[in-house]
Amino acid sequence: MPHVDVEGRLFHYRERGTGPVALFVHGFPLDATLWLDQLAGLAERRRCVAVDLRGSGLSAPVAGEPLTMERHAADLAGLLDRLEAAQADLIGLSMGGYIALAFAERFGHRLRSLALADTRSGADSDEGKAGRDAAIERVLAGGRAAFAETMLGALLGPHPTPEARARLRTMAETTPYETIIGALAGMRDRPDRTAVLATVPVPAAVIVGADDTVTPPAVAEEMAAALPDATLHVIAGSGHLTPIEQPDAVNEALGALFDRAGA
Repeated sequence: MPHVDVEGRLFHYRERGTGPVALFVHGFPLDATLWLDQLAGLAERRRCVAVDLRGSGLSAPVAGEPLTMERHAADLAGLLDRLEAAQADLIGLSMGGYIALAFAERFGHRLRSLALADTRSGADSDEGKAGRDAAIERVLAGGRAAFAETMLGALLGPHPTPEARARLRTMAETTPYETIIGALAGMRDRPDRTAVLATVPVPAAVIVGADDTVTPPAVAEEMAAALPDATLHVIAGSGHLTPIEQPDAVNEALGALFDRAGA
């Protein structure tokens, strides 16, 4: 599993397959292992690359720097440079979707296609911002194990498999505290990028779990309607983490998107 130096910082990524690059961007408080089923299931279609974002997984740790969506988007552009990929199919889930929209705003010419999974384009409401601040205090006071327990209830559907629960716990309980705090602040302070949707010049897919209570299907429907060329996929039997709750359905949706995007 390789590391790459992007502007003096080491990033870890997982890679399967050959051909055009499909870049997978995880959510919070997760890492590249969110996408293991996609790397395995789509390797015949694309050079599938799942990156550990700045401070996450096996990438270099952070020490108090802001983890803004814009910073992450610039990191992705630098990673594509190192992979010698002019363009990519960009797939982002939850916070990864916020990052994907920041990427589309600044680096839209580098998109081959765009998939937004279980995410939203709008900024946090005042209530949402307060919730991020409360989460910062909660994780520092109660620790990652208690925080992960909260995540189980919030992110997974009503009937998650033991395997989905286990993978979520592993990711949430191994994410460094500094990364958790930085990510919560970065999400809290992100701008509304709803207007960016209308500017996306490539085929797009919006994927959402039918039981997602964090970013419900109604939110996904609005994004799909705002994108110039989008298909909507509502995934039955899943909450907010569709790639691990219903991987086959997600792979089917992404495969259809890759067909539309071409080689």
